[in-house]
Amino acid sequence: MGRGRLRNITVEEFSSSSAPEQHLEIVERKGLGHPDSICDAIMDRISVDLCTEYIEKFDTILHHNIDKCLLVAGETAGIFGGGVVVEPMLLVIGDRATFRSEDIEVDVANIATDTAKRWFDEKLRFVEPDFVEYQIELKHGSAELTDIFRRQKDILGSNDTSAAVGYAPLSFTEKAVLDMEKHLNSDAFKAEYPESGEDVKVMGVRRGSKLDLTVAMPFIDSFVDSEQHYFNMKQDIFGAMNGYLADYMEERGVCMNASISFNNLDVVGRGMGGIYTSVTGTSAEDADCGQVGRGNRVNGIIPLNRPVSSEAAAGKNPVSHVGKIYNVLSHHIAGKIVSKVPDVKEAYVWLLSDIGVPIDTPKVAAAQIIMEKGTVASVEKEVEEVIDLELEHIRDFCMQLARGMIPVC
Repeated sequence: MGRGRLRNITVEEFSSSSAPEQHLEIVERKGLGHPDSICDAIMDRISVDLCTEYIEKFDTILHHNIDKCLLVAGETAGIFGGGVVVEPMLLVIGDRATFRSEDIEVDVANIATDTAKRWFDEKLRFVEPDFVEYQIELKHGSAELTDIFRRQKDILGSNDTSAAVGYAPLSFTEKAVLDMEKHLNSDAFKAEYPESGEDVKVMGVRRGSKLDLTVAMPFIDSFVDSEQHYFNMKQDIFGAMNGYLADYMEERGVCMNASISFNNLDVVGRGMGGIYTSVTGTSAEDADCGQVGRGNRVNGIIPLNRPVSSEAAAGKNPVSHVGKIYNVLSHHIAGKIVSKVPDVKEAYVWLLSDIGVPIDTPKVAAAQIIMEKGTVASVEKEVEEVIDLELEHIRDFCMQLARGMIPVC
C-alpha cells in the first residue's frame, strides 16, 4: 500500500451499468484510408522514426512533438475505366522537433518527408508518389520543454498537466465495428476484391439485441466499367460483408439481429454522380481533408458511450508527453486489471499528470470497477497492485511506444 499511496492510487465502484448492459451503443471506426486516419498514422510513424534516429545518434530520445498535421484534399476527375488526379493532395506536417544536439545535425525535414512517402507507398495501393505534395512546418521546441530531456533521469518529468482515461474490455459492438474495418482493409480481402478502396468507415449502433452497421467504402474507378458493373460488384461485396458478420457472430456465440447498410448514398441511373468511386482509394483525393486527433481514439474506435481522452496521441513524444503516454497506458492498465483480477467485469482507469513531476508518479491514478460478482472492496488491493506495477515499469512501456510496438490510432 505504501507505493500505491505515493502514486495517489484510488479504487472505487463505477456508478453505471457496463456498456453491453446499456440499451444503446454507438461506435465508429475510421479506416486505414480515411483522411484523419492517414494523418494520425503518418505523424506517429514520423515520431517512431525520429526516436530511432535520436537513439542512434545520441543514445537517447530528444524533444519532439509531431502531432500537428493537415491533409489538404486535392482534385480528381473520375471516369469509368479510370480517372485522373488533377491536383495533388497536400500534407502539412507541423509542430516541434530537435534539429541539433551536441553539434550534430538531425535532418528532421527529410526524415518526416521520407517517412510519409513510405507510408503512402506501403498502405495505399493507388496513391502514386506525385499524388501528394509535402509542406514541412516543424520548428525548434521551447527552451523549458526541451530542457526536460536534458535532466538525465530514467523517468522524465511530465511536459504537461493533462488527464487521460481508458477502459477494458471492448464490448461486442466495439469489437465488431473495429474488426469489420480491419477485415475490409486486410490483404486477403483486397486480394479478393481489389476494386475496394481503403477509405473504409464503419458506424455501428446497437439497440438492445439489434445491431446495425453502416459501411462506406469507395470502388476504385479503374475497375468500374459502367454503372451496372459497379452495382454488380457492390452486390458481391455486400454479400461477402454479410457472410463475414454472420461467421463472426457464430464464432463468438453471439445471438443478435444484425444488419449491414453499404454505400447508402448510391442512386441507380445517375451515372458517376450516383455511385461511390475513387481514383486513389481515399476521399482526401478531392472530397475531404484530414487532421490529427479527429479520428479513432487510441484503442482504435470512437466510442460515443464511453469516457474518452481529449488529447491526440499520434506523433507526440513517447517519453514525457503524457498526452500520449497516459492516453495509451490508461487502456493498457484497464486491460491488465480485467485479465488479472478475478470477477472484474469492466474497468475504467483515470490518470492525471502534474507538469514537471516524473511520469511514474501521477497526480491521480484512479480505477473505477464494475464487478461480475463480489465487491470492489474485496479486490481493491489487487487492483492497486496492478496499477502500481504498471507505473513502476512505465519506462519499458514508453520504449515500446517509441519503437512503434503499440498502436495509437
